[in-house]
Amino acid sequence: MNEPKPPGEPPASCHRRSSMCREYQAERALWENSDLRIVSTGIYYALALIAGAAVLAWLAGPIYSAPLVLLALFCLNFFRDPDREIPAGPVAVSPADGRVLAVVAESPRWTRISIFLNVFDVHVNRAPVGGRIEKVEYKAGRFLVASKEACSTDNEQNVVTVTGNGVTVVFKQIAGLIARRIIFTKKPGDTVATGERIGLMRFGSRMDVLFGPEWEIAVRPGQRVTAGSTVIARRIVPDQTHGS
Repeated sequence: MNEPKPPGEPPASCHRRSSMCREYQAERALWENSDLRIVSTGIYYALALIAGAAVLAWLAGPIYSAPLVLLALFCLNFFRDPDREIPAGPVAVSPADGRVLAVVAESPRWTRISIFLNVFDVHVNRAPVGGRIEKVEYKAGRFLVASKEACSTDNEQNVVTVTGNGVTVVFKQIAGLIARRIIFTKKPGDTVATGERIGLMRFGSRMDVLFGPEWEIAVRPGQRVTAGSTVIARRIVPDQTHGS
């Protein structure tokens, strides 16, 4: 199949058959407009549903078109992309709207924060920290319910490594039972700012963020977080480490 190629090379996570990048080119330019309120894909879906509702109303009556109208409103709500106030300082922000599922020690080196997005959350993703994208790795996998612990390792996912100010943070865009479209608009070598838009996940999903010992975790399981605004970790400065 001949697919249109986006300007420049796509990210390392893009595979022609994977669901991660089927609409890479269409979504790539969306994040350049900070005033964008609804991702254009959602507008297209809504217009198609409204058109179908109009036809159904004409053929069978207005009451029969109500489900399509409700779906159109759902699409507009799902693809909303509000601006966020990004906090300053040596902090990491939530990469997604949602609920913190877990804060666990992944290994002696890494602490993992897992965030679950339901279908009513904003699904535009943001960089948890600023820095240079060192690596983008696509991993094929299953489509388990995103709230399950096994999703962190077993589900289809995009694993991104960011290095900045002498520290490395890893975050994952993880597909769920319904979310089978993961869009990532950056590539290795790109520089991102804290809270910058970096992609989109559709219809319920999960994000994991892995922090090293240089960070103090600032959230707890069950807490609601907002992409780009909620501080989920704070950098431990040397003075604090030595108790001065």
